[in-house]
This record gives sequence, C-alpha cells and structure tokens, in this order.
Amino acid sequence: MIRPLAVVSALLLAGCASAQPVAPGTAPPPDRPRNVILMVADGFGPASATLGAAAKGAPLAFDSLLVGMVETSSSDSRVTDSAAGATAYACGLKTFNGAISVGPDRAPCRTVLEAAEAAGMATGLVVTSGVTHATPASFAAHVPSRSDQAGIAIQLAASDVEILFGGGRGYFRDLMGPMAAEGWAVATDGAGFDALDTAPAAALLADNHLAYEIDRGTTDQPSLAEMTRKALDLLAATPGAQARGFFLLVEGSRIDHAAHGNDPVAHLGDILAYDAAVAEALAWAAADGRTLVVSTADHETGGMTLGRGGIYEWDPAPLLAATASFEAMAARVGAGADPVVVVREGLGLGPDAIDDATAEALRAAAGDWAAIRSAVGALASEPAGIAWTTSGHTAVDVGLYAFGPGAALFHGRMPIDAVGRALFEALGLRR
Repeated sequence: MIRPLAVVSALLLAGCASAQPVAPGTAPPPDRPRNVILMVADGFGPASATLGAAAKGAPLAFDSLLVGMVETSSSDSRVTDSAAGATAYACGLKTFNGAISVGPDRAPCRTVLEAAEAAGMATGLVVTSGVTHATPASFAAHVPSRSDQAGIAIQLAASDVEILFGGGRGYFRDLMGPMAAEGWAVATDGAGFDALDTAPAAALLADNHLAYEIDRGTTDQPSLAEMTRKALDLLAATPGAQARGFFLLVEGSRIDHAAHGNDPVAHLGDILAYDAAVAEALAWAAADGRTLVVSTADHETGGMTLGRGGIYEWDPAPLLAATASFEAMAARVGAGADPVVVVREGLGLGPDAIDDATAEALRAAAGDWAAIRSAVGALASEPAGIAWTTSGHTAVDVGLYAFGPGAALFHGRMPIDAVGRALFEALGLRR
C-alpha cells in the first residue's frame, strides 16, 4: 500500500543499492518460505537461555531449534550496540555503532523489510520498546544516529509498514492525525489495541517503552505474545500477504534494558514473555506450513553469570518470588514510599531479609535511587547465585534458532551480517 507520506522514504532511499525482488504476486518455490518472522531477544545471551529454561521448569519454546551461534561485532567495535546489530540483520552488512540502516559510508542501505515491500509483501514491526528504538528503526528508517528518534518517527509514519506495535507514543504526537488521515488505524491504549481489526495499524501504547512483563499487570498493555498473535492475524489478512506473503519483526526489547540495569527479576520476566511470543509464532508457522521463524539476539547484555563467589550453586527460585522490577520500585520510592518496604515487597523478601545496616543505608539514600541501586541489585542477585560483569553489552556469541522452510540457510557460527544476507536469500530478495 503506497501512502502519500511514503514519498519521504522514497527520497531517503534514493542512494541505496537497487534491489531486484521477485515480481509481486509470484509464488515462492516449495523450498522457500512465503512468510518470514524474525524474532530478536535484545540482550539475550547463553546464560539468559539457561536462566529462562530453569525458571520455566521446561525447555524454552525455541530450545530444540538451535542451529548455531551469531558473532555480533560491528564495523568499528568488537562489542556492538543495538543499532549496528539490527542494521546487520536488516541490511546484511556491518556498520558503525549507533547507525540506523546506513553503511560505514553513511549512505542508506536497503533493508529486508523494504525489499519485501517492494516485492509486494506485507510487513510489520512488533516490539516492547518504543517503536523508534534502535532495532525496529533499523528495519524501516535511515539515520546516522539512533538518537534522532523524532526523525525516525517521521520515517516510520511515512513507511509502507502495515503493522507498528509498541511504545514511543511521545514521538508521534504530531503524526497520529496525519497517519489516521492516510488510512492508519491508530490505537493508544489497551482497549484501542483490542479493537484493531484491519491494517495498516499502529498501536502506540506508552509514551516511551512498554512496561516490563513483571509490572505489566498494573497497566492495560497487551503482552508481547498477544501483540505477536494480532500482528500475524492482521498481516495475513492484508492483500499484500495474500498475494506474496509477509515479513514480521518481533523484538523482546526490554530483556536488554533489564540486563543494562543488572535487574535479574525483570530480565527473567521478559525472557519468559519472549518465550511465550516465540511459542505463538511457532504455532502459527506450524499451522501455516510456509513460514520461516528465525530467533536470535543482537548481542548479549550485562555479562550475567549463573554462579558467583566460588560457590557451586545457583537457583532461580528467589527471582520467582519477586513482584516488581527495579524500575517500578524506583517509581514508588520517588513518590515517597519507604524504600525498605518497597524493596522488601518488590523482591518478595521475608521480614528479616534486610538487615539493619542495609535498611539504614536504603533510607539514608531514599532521595537518590541510583545511590541505593547496588544494594537492591545485591539483594536480588546474590540469593539466586547470579553475578554481572558490566552494565553494558558484551561480545559473547548469541544463539541462532530456525524453524520452517529456509531454515537450512541458518547454521553454524555465522557473522551477524551473514544472518541478514540469509534473510534476503530466504525470501528470494536481492539487497
């Protein structure tokens, strides 16, 4: 579907290498998928997979689909950021940290989503971050700096994407009216999301990011699994998908945010929410029979280890007793609540779990959450036997999982840009 605002995107792509997709409406050969669902667990490393399966008490939905690992470096660093990582998946090339689908020369690169649209396919982006964040932006926008979220929002509104679900409403204040005028169904709350029944559809459900899964019960926001299912159903009903298929990106964005904060409770909650979304995608793909599902991460975050202090033991049970993320606890403390009570309730601790010295330190720093964060982090991580090496990203390889026609293209240890090129190849699209 071509909307008037799409002229903006067309101009931005004028410098891209021309893509030569298969003709719209042409059926793919039997060994090639008609649809591709790319699922990205942002910041999810091998320890995250172990943690999730242990807490779930069963294999994760994608555990049996492990086909390899991904080496995640960018063009200018062995430790990538999400922008360069997502650009590698979207464009099939490595670029510098911070870049949103521009190459090392800062020229726009055509993304697999844009090539899919050019081939007559339908497309969608479903995330738990703001939709202008690095990963979703890298599939449908082109800017040299990921910090230009206002510019990214303009490009997303001008794009031919049929499904846009996530947060980031604050960057669309002046764009929602024009989007509605151009045919978008726009939702800004849970009730509006539930009512969406046609595409193009945008659900902008928070000013910034959506809530962590462990805090979602205090909101009316849908889960990542619910957004994934609705996106699949709406995309499949579009004329583009019926004629040629679809490409859908689904990101468990806040797995990464929790790891940046060294918050094992929120990290685990969002891992399990992502697992449920993958299960939805796999069930849909299995019933369809023509859909490739690829699950991976853009990098590992936090350097989380399962085992600490020379003790040969760790246990996810203490995390399962918690009821709130560090972020939610900080909001309560900022509103004037007793930090000792907030932390005890949030972490599901017993009445004597916080000693007098720690309680005194928490209350003394009540006006400055950053000052007490290390104490809260220790109270959350130490009982589980979890440790962290950084508040940033690491260069650890991440898992690669694939299911459906075209899965054989993904195997072994692959550079991150090679995974992006394999997505183009799976769909018969040229970069």
